[in-house]
Amino acid sequence: MNPRYPLVSGRADHRCEYCRAPEAIFNFPFEIEHITPISRGGTDEESNLALACRSCNIHKSNHLTGTDESTGNETLLFNPRQDKWDEHFQIDRESGAINGVTPEGRATVSRLRMNAFLQSEARLLWIGLGLFQ
Repeated sequence: MNPRYPLVSGRADHRCEYCRAPEAIFNFPFEIEHITPISRGGTDEESNLALACRSCNIHKSNHLTGTDESTGNETLLFNPRQDKWDEHFQIDRESGAINGVTPEGRATVSRLRMNAFLQSEARLLWIGLGLFQ
């Protein structure tokens, strides 16, 4: 396990810092993700680390940008160390969808495929169980 896991997971309240999936529902710890990937000049400093579920981490990969589907423009992805989640995303509690409300939010939802069928269905269950905040 990553030696920074206790710090990063505690800071994230044991939730994916991108889609807010609750770590407690999974049978393994979430991953420590480099916000700016090492391959793109990122570091191992705490300010560049985030807790990510497997799905968000795989889809983010080494990307720093995504396409804002409203404008078609390439824009930076949500940065959990610099941005506030509630300023970039809203949850639709009826459908389980996460909606981006800013270019960064929309690009992140799209790049990380946050509203894939299984993610949305799981999110509805987590909402029903009171595990999604």
